[in-house]
Formats: sequence, C-alpha cells, structure tokens
Amino acid sequence: MLGKGVPRRDPALPGQTSVWDFPRPAIAQPFAGHIRIELGGRVIAETRDAVRTLETSHPPTYYLPPDAIAPDVLRRAGGGSFCEWKGSAVYWDVAVADIVRPRAAWSYPSPTPSFAILRDHVAFYARAMDGCFVDGVRVTPQPGEFYGGWIAPDLAGPFKGGPGSMGW
Repeated sequence: MLGKGVPRRDPALPGQTSVWDFPRPAIAQPFAGHIRIELGGRVIAETRDAVRTLETSHPPTYYLPPDAIAPDVLRRAGGGSFCEWKGSAVYWDVAVADIVRPRAAWSYPSPTPSFAILRDHVAFYARAMDGCFVDGVRVTPQPGEFYGGWIAPDLAGPFKGGPGSMGW
C-alpha cells in the first residue's frame, strides 16, 4: 500500500509514466502534442497548443484554447463545480447536428492565480465524445463520472475515479 486505502502502483512498463509520479498539488503546463476530438463524424476541436493538468493518481486532463474548438459546438450549461486548486468551473453542452452531449465540457473563466494558464480553455470528457486522441492515439476516459482525465497507453495507474478510490 502507498498509504491507508491507497492501492499499490501498477508496474510502469518501458515507455510508460506512472500517474503516481505526478505532483500534488496539481499543476498546469503547456502541451505541444496534437490533440483531436471527434463527435458526430466531425472533428470538433484540434490543436497543438493545449494545456494539461497533472495530479497524483490522475491521468492528464487537456484544456484547449477557444480558437481550437469549432465555433458552433459549445452551449453554456447550468451548474458548476469547485476545485480546491483551479477554482470555480462552468459546464458546457457539446452539440453537433442532432447530437447533444449535456455537460460534456468545462472551463475555468476565472481560475486561481496558479492556474491562470487555463483561463478560457475548455476540457472535454472523453467518455462523452466519439473519439479523443493525443498524438494520434485514442485515449480512454478516466474511471468514474466526475473526473475528466484521458488515459493513453503510455500511462500506468491505477487511476483515481473508480469504486473505492475516493480517499486516495
């Protein structure tokens, strides 16, 4: 055990990074890799100018600048949430033609000073999209209904979000 209630690390294979080596508290950093998001047979967002957040036990979450997102796909949704590091989040419905994915994206309009780099950037839940890709590799969504990390094959877990992981 890593601590009370915390599971053992999965072994990191060659070319993998363990999410247990990511920092706590979380950080945000520029990411120059290629991010692509698809919904309804359409590329709705694409960039090489994303920001990613890293936090112990979580796969990265990618935030895209507004100019990387198709202008007609985001609709402001109700509600919000609060992150102890990033501040207050707002949610977005993602819509393409007759497909609407409620609260499938979020942003921080006024992030805390340590996360100012996230201002006006939007993150998408991979589980709500048809496909999310990092450098051409399809990701899988972080477990659970709340967290929005993207799991790529170059990451080793276990990943927070599944049953029994709330206390990690």
